[in-house]
Amino acid sequence: MSELPLVALRDASFAYEDGPTVLSGLDFDIQEGRALALLGRNGSGKTTLMRLLSGGLRPRTGQLTLHGQPVAYDRKGLTRLRTTVQLVVQDPDDQLFAASVAQDVSFGPLNLGLPDTQVRTRVDEALAALGITALADRPTHLLSFGQRKRTAIAGAVAMRPRVLILDEPTAGLDPDGQELLLTTLDELRAKGTTVVMATHDVDLALRWADDAALLTPSGAHIGPAVTSLSRTDLLEQAGLRLPWGVAAAELLRSRGLLPEQTAIPRTPAELIALSPSPLRPTMPADG
Repeated sequence: MSELPLVALRDASFAYEDGPTVLSGLDFDIQEGRALALLGRNGSGKTTLMRLLSGGLRPRTGQLTLHGQPVAYDRKGLTRLRTTVQLVVQDPDDQLFAASVAQDVSFGPLNLGLPDTQVRTRVDEALAALGITALADRPTHLLSFGQRKRTAIAGAVAMRPRVLILDEPTAGLDPDGQELLLTTLDELRAKGTTVVMATHDVDLALRWADDAALLTPSGAHIGPAVTSLSRTDLLEQAGLRLPWGVAAAELLRSRGLLPEQTAIPRTPAELIALSPSPLRPTMPADG
């Protein structure tokens, strides 16, 4: 893991006008190449944090940095930030506004002042990455919910960001849609995009993330996903339950069915693969 985070907030605080403080003295790092799940109860500040990281909001105190360099909130500084970090909001209807899919995806690259040939290349690549090339000319108001989600993500991908932040990307998708999206995110990561996903789904976070950030009243607690999502104290503070994989491992260990050193299963397949007979205890040698 790189010692210098790709994106970081230092001692950041934020309060909305005439409202209470949402975040105070927050330190938050996004390490390049790590899949990061962001979790916390409603009202914990997840949305505010994501908007601070992507430049939609400016911290009242503290600092946002890119590779250790402070972000300037002028046109040049924000352009630099938004070509590095892209946020996709939870409701795609808040993000889509153009007449067709291709027009919507082209909006960001056009705003960068890129030549038409480069814009077309970026749009084609983004549509292909999200598996929606066939929808290029489809009116956005005729898309299904899942198609609208993928179109919104394609618009962000067309900016070629190094960090893609997604707010509840699997919410409202059926199981097949969720699996397709997770496959797409894995493919984006393989091509060098760092992905941050806000979610309430602790099982998804355990399965997908390298690291987990739990927002609690005492701040953000970031660590390896398995470690962070095994801490009942942090989960309780964040208003979250124990992931099934952690609970299953604890039950099996308490009954002598899983050695202490065995890694916690993150998927059902990993649980089944732990042993040829995972539910049969090992008998003593002397019978």
